[in-house]
Amino acid sequence: MKTGELQFLLDSMSTPLGDLLIVADEAGHLRGIDWVDHETRLHRLLNLRWGPHVLVPRQNPYGFTVALQAYFEGNLGAIEGLPVASGGTVFQQAVWRALRFIPKGTTLSYGELAAQIGRPRAVRAVGLANGANAVGIVVPCHRVIGRNGALTGYGSGLPRKAWLLDHEQKNRTA
Repeated sequence: MKTGELQFLLDSMSTPLGDLLIVADEAGHLRGIDWVDHETRLHRLLNLRWGPHVLVPRQNPYGFTVALQAYFEGNLGAIEGLPVASGGTVFQQAVWRALRFIPKGTTLSYGELAAQIGRPRAVRAVGLANGANAVGIVVPCHRVIGRNGALTGYGSGLPRKAWLLDHEQKNRTA
């Protein structure tokens, strides 16, 4: 580890959508979640928020892998309340906080989310903040859709977004 680099814990797991990377800090907060095929984006987002870092392999830090596995098995509530350290601007943090309050199995448009945080004209900024979310699934950016109900803007691909929304719709009582 170089001077000035933060150390994060890294785990991975298999999901129905591919292998998932889970990054946590030593204080027990999620710092990043992304698919293996988007590892470059994960590092970019971690660098933007926290600067230079090194990832140290650690199995199931703080139970995050178990909680995410339960989510993929249909227990959507297993990830509610997981501690997240997301950094970001005050505006981004407001968007990310609001994402966690979108009920399981439902969606909001970017415009509705902008209005919900008191910034109804900031639709594009909400979209950018949504796309800068490093802790997807737990901070459910996939629940935000276009105003006409279309699936739009998911960095991991629209098929994954569609699967997550369908999974949550089917398991919304869990």
